[in-house]
Amino acid sequence: LAVFLNAVGVGLEGTGTPGDYDLALNDHVRGCPAYEDVRQPSMEGFDLERYQGRWYEVAFHDWTQFREMYDTTFDISLSADGRRWLDDFQLKGPSPAALPTLWPRSPVANGAHYFLYGKVNPATPGLLQESGFGVVFPNYIVDVRKGPGGRYEESIQFQCLERGGVRVFEGINFLTRTPRPTAEEMAGLH
Repeated sequence: LAVFLNAVGVGLEGTGTPGDYDLALNDHVRGCPAYEDVRQPSMEGFDLERYQGRWYEVAFHDWTQFREMYDTTFDISLSADGRRWLDDFQLKGPSPAALPTLWPRSPVANGAHYFLYGKVNPATPGLLQESGFGVVFPNYIVDVRKGPGGRYEESIQFQCLERGGVRVFEGINFLTRTPRPTAEEMAGLH
């Protein structure tokens, strides 16, 4: 119980490390932003068809995901009519290097798949209603960088949930098409 109370206390204070339980309740922001408030100019003319395929999560802000997770991927595919999407979310953890004594006992040490399902509105292709983990939530694709030939090479996704006008969750996923970007590529990430 003491460990739990300490983790929540650190989260409320915002004094923990980036992977600790920063519940973001102390930042004086109420509720979640609208998609238009966080959508970047790179999303003009966004084509969800070109977004399909494998994405690698190279950084994240998500207090529900332990910082020791690794090899996290998102395999995105659209239905034939383009109105639904499937996100095969895969991860491993904890990292054997970070927590060698816990790794052999982890239920996701050798990987786990979680299937997230989304609804697509053609008028706002970067704003998806996704369901997974027992919850329906907006998943905003807020920024992309195109590479040669117009293929999306980098992406930032943002998820936010509120209850009663109070933000109770926010997640930010930094995604690339490369599993292990160089330090230079990471520095240039949006």
